Amino acid sequence: MIGHWEIILLLLAVVLLFGSGRISSLMGDVAKGIKSFKKGLKDDDDDSGTHNKGSIENASSRSEGKDVDKSNS
Repeated sequence: MIGHWEIILLLLAVVLLFGSGRISSLMGDVAKGIKSFKKGLKDDDDDSGTHNKGSIENASSRSEGKDVDKSNS
């Protein structure tokens, strides 16, 4: 099992290798990615709700159009 001292040493080594500025910018990029992902999920939910409603309306208008076409033939 990894102890507290090992975690501290590992974090210290990462900071020394990459520098605090690079880690900060990396975390900022990760946060932007998460926000973008959540926004995409929200937009997808909104689009699927209007898409289903539009599909139902289009299907009903198409079926009405077929009835009219049959009566004209």
